[in-house]
Amino acid sequence: MSTTVTPGPGHAPGHAPDHGHADPTVPVTHGLLAMFETGDQMAHAIEKAVAAGYTHLDGFSPYPVGEAADALKFPKSEMGPVMFIGGLTGACSGFIMQYWANTWGYSLNIGGRPYFSWPSFVPITFEMMVLTTALTGFFGLMAICGLPRYNHPLFNSKNFERATRDRFFVCIEATDPKFNLAETRTFLNDLHPVAVEEVME
Repeated sequence: MSTTVTPGPGHAPGHAPDHGHADPTVPVTHGLLAMFETGDQMAHAIEKAVAAGYTHLDGFSPYPVGEAADALKFPKSEMGPVMFIGGLTGACSGFIMQYWANTWGYSLNIGGRPYFSWPSFVPITFEMMVLTTALTGFFGLMAICGLPRYNHPLFNSKNFERATRDRFFVCIEATDPKFNLAETRTFLNDLHPVAVEEVME
């Protein structure tokens, strides 16, 4: 059986909040959060929401749910190209550094070998590639995910604590062009969630 949470003060039903000119003393709606018991129900709810025209929504679950990711039309990960560019940059930098040092900066004739003895450059080139790939992956993932973020509006929901244990959530954000507080709540209730809750910023 579905339950709803009564809107807080200062909310006009059916209107998305004006994030740019909102009174800082008045609570602002972040969105509506629906809680489901299974991953299949969450994926079905996301499919219905996307079909209804909602675009600013997300799903949260204790483990990956492939059907939900497909329904959200997750793009291909950006980490591959980011890490490839980082590794290529590091490898080229390591190779050029050695070339400059051995050929121009501190050239030494050792055993009659040529100054540009590229096979000896391979280990450092490889190590630089691995180092920069790892660093680019770490900082690139942080940037793409918008981290660090020490707080999120969904943390204001007591129910959301179960997102890492045994419950599945769909959040439709108030920034969605189609968002209407009353109509969106009715839409979510029709999907038979355990609960629908208005989450404040």
